[in-house]
Amino acid sequence: MKLAGVRLLFVHQNFPGQYRYLASHLARQRGNEVLALGEKKNLRLPLPGIKTFGYGLAEDAGGFEAPVVRAIKRGRVVAAAALQMRKAGFRPDVVFAHIGWGEALFLKDVFPDAKLLLYCEFFYRAHGGDMGFDPEFPASAMSLLRLRVMNAPLLMSLDVADWGMVPTRWQQSQFAAAQRARMSVVHDGVDTDFVSPRKTTNSEEIVTYVARNLEPYRGFHSFMRAIPEIQKRRPNARIVIVGGDEVSYSARLPEGETYRARLLRELDGKIDLSRVTFTGRIPYGQYLEVLRRSSVHVYLTYPFVLSWSLLEAMAAGCLVVGSRTPPVEEVIRDGENGLLVDFFSPEQIAAQVDRALSSQEELSLMREKARQTIVERYDLRRVCLPAQVALVASLQRQAADAGAAADVEHLPGDEARVAAGEEEHRAGHVVGLP
Repeated sequence: MKLAGVRLLFVHQNFPGQYRYLASHLARQRGNEVLALGEKKNLRLPLPGIKTFGYGLAEDAGGFEAPVVRAIKRGRVVAAAALQMRKAGFRPDVVFAHIGWGEALFLKDVFPDAKLLLYCEFFYRAHGGDMGFDPEFPASAMSLLRLRVMNAPLLMSLDVADWGMVPTRWQQSQFAAAQRARMSVVHDGVDTDFVSPRKTTNSEEIVTYVARNLEPYRGFHSFMRAIPEIQKRRPNARIVIVGGDEVSYSARLPEGETYRARLLRELDGKIDLSRVTFTGRIPYGQYLEVLRRSSVHVYLTYPFVLSWSLLEAMAAGCLVVGSRTPPVEEVIRDGENGLLVDFFSPEQIAAQVDRALSSQEELSLMREKARQTIVERYDLRRVCLPAQVALVASLQRQAADAGAAADVEHLPGDEARVAAGEEEHRAGHVVGLP
């Protein structure tokens, strides 16, 4: 589906972020005017056809109320930048904004006639999510109270939004029922034409693990504790660990300390480091080559945002050993397109890695089904982009129709279902508007 003559604004502090494919796709369509607004220090190279603007934000102190204060400050700065766009004559039909960080708070005040579509990545819960999941890092009473503070800017943004887009059903389930009713489940998409397996005759046993940063939220501690047993069972296995030493989501450590250093101290003398490679963060092309050479790929996560890396690993034909946690279970069916293990059991992780390495030919069909899962449910061009564009088209028509603009409960969604395919819609992996 194509859109023509539409004015669009993307707001993301780390633009393009999750809008990388969608923004580029819409900018390539003739007649569309696409602008982007992000934090200056985070902006990457500009995308073709997109006018990108940056805003600055002063650092401030922390504290219990810091999430709300920071969100309001960011929202004010974003609103000021948007107001300059409006004074220059720009009137968007649809505004895209990530629910986090407060960027969406005042956009409807600046552009009241535009439809505001939120990217609803995560809503914090005291139970059933990441909080308190790992007994090694228990939640304090104060951290539980702080969840309400962290959710406050999200609720404020939801209150003014016209609709939400959420990447997975489990992430949608973290929102309240009334909020879920105003969201479409549409993933960002994986370019399976580019992220694909490579036929090799590699005889090495390569165990891979990937995370943006090596931290507990992505099960780094459980994986590291599994390495001694993996090496005992597989004396020829080589372990490749990709990721940085910063902290994205987990508890902060004292200055100068990292989770990698902490685990290496704990396991000193138990791991043969000559068979373990820490690559740090690497360019995207090298990362894909790691996946393509993988004999077995380990992906572990708290009940939290599902990583792009899991879907890309499956698209690359990896044999995945994943944690039996809700985000992973939405994608991997144990014994069919991957193997599931207890997040907290290094013994299970090692045993399944051993099984995978011992049965490469026997489990080759599992690799094929892993890729098939991504192609059928998360393919960028055939599934996700058509559904996203259909969603935008529905909102754009309402922005152009003053009568419909007052009633978000009757947003048409047939195009999203048709574009994504009725089979995927019934399966519930791409859900359009009601």
